[in-house]
Order: sequence, then C-alpha cells, then structure tokens
Amino acid sequence: MDRKDLLIFDMDGVLVDVTESYRAAIVETVKHFTDAVVTDAHIQDLKNEGGWNDDWLLSRHLILQAGHQVSHEDTVAYFQSVFHEGGLMLRERWIAQPGLLETLAQQNNLSVFTGRLRWEANITLDRFCPGLFQQVVGVDDLENPKPAPDGILRLSLDIPHTRLFYIGDSIDDALSAKAAGVPFIGIAAPANPRYRELAKILAEQQAIAVIDDINQLPQVIAHAA
Repeated sequence: MDRKDLLIFDMDGVLVDVTESYRAAIVETVKHFTDAVVTDAHIQDLKNEGGWNDDWLLSRHLILQAGHQVSHEDTVAYFQSVFHEGGLMLRERWIAQPGLLETLAQQNNLSVFTGRLRWEANITLDRFCPGLFQQVVGVDDLENPKPAPDGILRLSLDIPHTRLFYIGDSIDDALSAKAAGVPFIGIAAPANPRYRELAKILAEQQAIAVIDDINQLPQVIAHAA
C-alpha cells in the first residue's frame, strides 16, 4: 500500500446528508413513544453539547425528557424499523460531487470512522461509492465509541500514511481527533439549523479549517502545513 496521506471520514453529515434518514428516524421514534414532535434545531442543540453521537441514546433521552418511560431495547427496535423497513435509509443524499472522492483517492488513502454499525455504513458506501474506501470502522468494532479516539488510532495503525486528517461535523468528532493527536477538519453545513453555533464550536476545538462540505476539502488539504 502506498504511503500517502490518510483521510479518515465520519459519515453522517460529512459523506451523506442524513436529514431525511437518521434525523428523521429520531423524530419518528420520539413521536411514536410520546406524540411530541422534536425539531431538528433541538436535536442539533444536544449534538452540540457533545456526548450524543449515538442516535439511539439520543432518541431515548428525548423520550425520557418528555416524561415517558421506554427501554433502550424498545427504542432501538422502533428506530431500526423506521430506518430500514420504513425506508428512511434510502432517503440519504450523497454530498460529494461526482469525481471528488475518486480524485482524492488518487493522492490519498481514504477510510471511514463512523458512529454507525459497520454493516449499515457499508450498505450506504456500496450504494454510492463502491470500492473507494480502504477500511471502515464502525461503532460495533470498538469498545469505546466517540469521543474516544479508538477508531482513528486503529486506522492510523492499519493503514501506512504520511500525514493524517480526520473530517467530521460534531464536537464528538473534534474531541476524538484531539484525543488521537491528529488534525481535524470540521464540516458545518449552512443548512444546519445551528450553523453558526456549530462552526464556532468546531473552531474552538482547534479545527485546522471549518468548511461547508467535503467538496471544499481538496483546497484545505493542499494548503495544510
């Protein structure tokens, strides 16, 4: 394997727009158990606090916050039913413009460290860009999830590289990169209901750049020290 730069990507909000998939599954799950309609802004407020990378735990937290009791197992079961059988997973939108990742792969080694289950991540990657990512680390591959650095450290050991960058869109991603001691590139999409707050948080976590989406990534990599 060529010793190139290693680009490690988070998935949700970085490679794929999950507004109509994971975010919608949170809304549907909370509504099912409480009849309450949670807003994307409220979800993002919790994400910005950190510690809510797991959408199952976040969904249950919102249900309990609304004064309803539900087990973790029942929360996960309903969430997964609407995400898969309900077709929300198929609503995901690929963010990279055509040819972007193929061009990046010519000069860099590409991999993924995601809070998704690995088999779920592979379904989406195989749908949009089969064969481009050398390795995928999911939450089920690790004892310690984000913001622990375990996924980044595993990939850094498995894939020879010169420089390494982690690209993510949350404070948990930034903290994971910081704990691993690697440069972090933040994503804050202008469509995010808490765009300004998120961009500020990622900058405060010492991101080397905060960009709108990964289509601006080549310029950041080219100018990184």
